[in-house]
Amino acid sequence: MTGVITKSTGSWYIVRDENSKRYKCRIRGKFRIKGIKSTSPVTVGDHVDFELEKDSDTGIITDIHKRKNYIIRKSVNLSKQTHILAANIDQAFLLVTLDHPPTFPSFIDRFLATAEAYNIETVLLFNKVDLYDEKLNIKKNDLINIYKNIGYQCIEISVTEKINIREVENLMKDKVNIFAGHSGVGKSSLINVIATDLNLKIAQISTQHKQGQHTTTFAEMFALPFGGYIIDTPGIKGFGVVDFEQNEIGDFFREFFALKHLCKFNNCLHVNEPKCAVKEALAKGEIAPSRYKSYLQLLAGEDENYRISVFE
Repeated sequence: MTGVITKSTGSWYIVRDENSKRYKCRIRGKFRIKGIKSTSPVTVGDHVDFELEKDSDTGIITDIHKRKNYIIRKSVNLSKQTHILAANIDQAFLLVTLDHPPTFPSFIDRFLATAEAYNIETVLLFNKVDLYDEKLNIKKNDLINIYKNIGYQCIEISVTEKINIREVENLMKDKVNIFAGHSGVGKSSLINVIATDLNLKIAQISTQHKQGQHTTTFAEMFALPFGGYIIDTPGIKGFGVVDFEQNEIGDFFREFFALKHLCKFNNCLHVNEPKCAVKEALAKGEIAPSRYKSYLQLLAGEDENYRISVFE
């Protein structure tokens, strides 16, 4: 039998077959994907083969089909392992908030670079825009200008006021989508507005730390009423990138890649080399300093430069 993983709890997996029937399955013995040291070898979105156990409604996963892509991050508390958020994704939506909780540019850039590396189109959703004062609106507009100028679609939304929700729905139709972002940015709330029958659990923001509280424990895939699927993921506090070679990091920054052919050296790292088109564009204000700072952090193998650095 063949199906798709719709939920992973680490030990048990829910598999949806071709007739939309769901089975509770597990993995027998050691089951590892070649070349990936992951906290879990199977993830939501994986296409798998499974067989039912004798006289039981539970099954055993026997094989994982080749993935077309996946979103992967470093497990900060397990430095040698990685965590695959989801696989076989058509489109990612990164929810961004500027307060309660704040989303920092370095986090956005790390997510975007990983999505670029695995050829996953990403849309930035700037949520809670109805709550922003003048100062936050200026900051929001500055960020939107940065990412729109390098080709990312940015949509200002409000889940509570239902601003631009229909535009998001139209983009999601008939695709496998993933929502990602910090806890508290409104992932589950947005899903509840889009698919009202799901009624996912949500929590209030911590007033002390301005951070979201843990609600989504495991990634899970849900069918959308207008066609397609949405994968809700646990809130991410930090995003450690995986297996980036120094000479390819610049290729995952769209505006750097567009200028790469103009650099004097083919292997230019855009740091100290002479006649570097990226450094020249930075000096002219054509590349955002925040993007270049994120690039240098990745190049140096540094963690994000703020206190939040672990997966919730």
